[in-house]
Amino acid sequence: MKIIRQAQVYAPDYLGVMDVLLSGNEIIAMEEQLTGDFAEVELEEIDGQGKILTPGFIDGHFHILGGGGEGGFQNRTPEVTLSQLTSAGVTTVVGCLGTDGQGRDMTALISKARGLEAEGITTYVYEGSYRLPVKTITDSLIKDFLVVDKVIGIGEIAVSDHRSSQPTFEEFSRAVADARVGGMLSGKAGITNVHLGGGSRKLELLTRVVEETEIPITQFWPTHANRTADLFEACLAFAKQGGTIDFTASEDPDFWEKTDGEIRFSQALKRVIEEGVSLDNFTMTSDGQGSLPYFDENNHFLGMGIGSARALLVGIKEAVEKENIPLEIALRAITSNPARVLKLAKKGQIKVGNDADLCLLDADTLAIDTVIAKGKVMVQEKEVKVWGTFEQLR
Repeated sequence: MKIIRQAQVYAPDYLGVMDVLLSGNEIIAMEEQLTGDFAEVELEEIDGQGKILTPGFIDGHFHILGGGGEGGFQNRTPEVTLSQLTSAGVTTVVGCLGTDGQGRDMTALISKARGLEAEGITTYVYEGSYRLPVKTITDSLIKDFLVVDKVIGIGEIAVSDHRSSQPTFEEFSRAVADARVGGMLSGKAGITNVHLGGGSRKLELLTRVVEETEIPITQFWPTHANRTADLFEACLAFAKQGGTIDFTASEDPDFWEKTDGEIRFSQALKRVIEEGVSLDNFTMTSDGQGSLPYFDENNHFLGMGIGSARALLVGIKEAVEKENIPLEIALRAITSNPARVLKLAKKGQIKVGNDADLCLLDADTLAIDTVIAKGKVMVQEKEVKVWGTFEQLR
């Protein structure tokens, strides 16, 4: 058992200064002060004074196997390691393939997800890649939802991008429909994670499906909503109609703002609030380990960065410090909102009965201090305590 003493609890809503008691992988009590007799219990006490306690971060779009390849074989990015996630506060991650669904496949993706789970965090995957039709594991996409526990959605399906398979309306709507039914039958989200490129069609395929079929807008989770100013405006309209939009975090928002015209998360979130969009309808993910290529006006490859889970906290800090957005609103982007979209009932909120996935942040700097995943301390006082299997080999 563990008890976190006198931390400022953001659940993500602010609950005040509290003691939080953990038993195994579960939060079992929360009070302003827990004073029970713990003499006969092996209890680890964690000092939360001067710290902020938040839910463990959910990164709902991550290339855990690595991504890239748009610039040739040498541009394939490496796999993520456990500490790259935990030291950034991530306790739940959803893996995806991206551009390359040939050199990397679903067996490898699921294997990597299982490896990270064995090392101590919670993992899921999207089935498929940029391209349609989705390459299934069994003979049916719907069946894959039923028999493969890790599969909770499809994606990232690319639209409005020169790297996509240029899917037809019929191809796209059928994949979304199958994912929806697969999710319904298996009790999973069945979400379609959509990669939005910089093309002029923007969200055209998504809005057509909503307007021309019975599939609800909530079945989509479009990402890279802050890629360009024009795309951001289209995504705002989508969110006002009830859709949830996902912003891509950046470790260096100044660079991408100048290079690609990207809208930084803090400014995007400020607009979301000003426009009266529901505070449930935005999220932020890192696109971690994904290549971050940039192209000229003729789509010729120019260079590449690499995504990192550390970008999540950069976005949160900027929102709070530069745009004066309340921390409890900014935190929704990486806690309660993705948990709702992905139907992760015991994730994303600090409350009794939920999983013991927690982060302690320095109250002054919002820097990561301690990370607990499934009740186990992974990072403590800024020092990694649990390493991935091969991380410390020489």
